[in-house]
Formats: sequence, structure tokens, C-alpha cells
Amino acid sequence: QTDGRTEVVNRTLGTLLRATISKKFKSLEECLPFVEFAYNSTVHSTTGFSPFEIVYGLNPLNPMDLLSLPMSERLNLDGKKKAEYVRTLHEKVRSNIEKNIQQYTRQANKGKKKVTFEPGC
Repeated sequence: QTDGRTEVVNRTLGTLLRATISKKFKSLEECLPFVEFAYNSTVHSTTGFSPFEIVYGLNPLNPMDLLSLPMSERLNLDGKKKAEYVRTLHEKVRSNIEKNIQQYTRQANKGKKKVTFEPGC
């Protein structure tokens, strides 16, 4: 058995793989790196951040970043500021996850009666 979160990730990856495997990519091995990149660089509703940003403190470069656009100031932070940014980011992620768990719990318990047991009955 798995929890619902694992099933959601597997379903999402399956959907991405089915959509990606086409005339351009004929096998799983060809398209998996692109699907993995897309999944890890996408903001997730539970955390409010992409998995890549949670781990590394910034989002990965994509083709649009290679154009002559100004780079984010976060890329120029010195080590101490970068460490503080990542620590703050992890606190926000933890808070977002806790809020989502509370919302899921409220939704799952909606309409359920609270049962109270008394000793000796």
C-alpha cells in the first residue's frame, strides 16, 4: 500500500510520459529526462514551490532564461544570504504543507460524526 501522495505523483508522471511519447520520442528512455525536468521545475500546489527550488534554492534555467533577459537577483546572492534564503524557503514550504494537510483533513472529516467513548460502558 502507498499513501495518496505517491499515487498522485505516479499518476502525474504517467500522464506526462503518455503525452510526451510520440513521433519525436519513441521510447521511455528518450523522453524521461525531459519529463523529469518538467516535473521538478513545476510549482506544486502543496508546497507552493518547485521541487528543484526546494532543494537548490533557485529554479533551473530554461531556454527563455538563455535570452538576454535580466537574471534574477537570487542568483547573485553571497553564501550567507543564499543559506538564509534557502532556510526561509524551507520554512515556507513546511508551512504550506501543514496548511494543505489541515485543509485535506477538514475536507476528509466533513460530515463525519465525532464519537466519544466513556469508560465503563
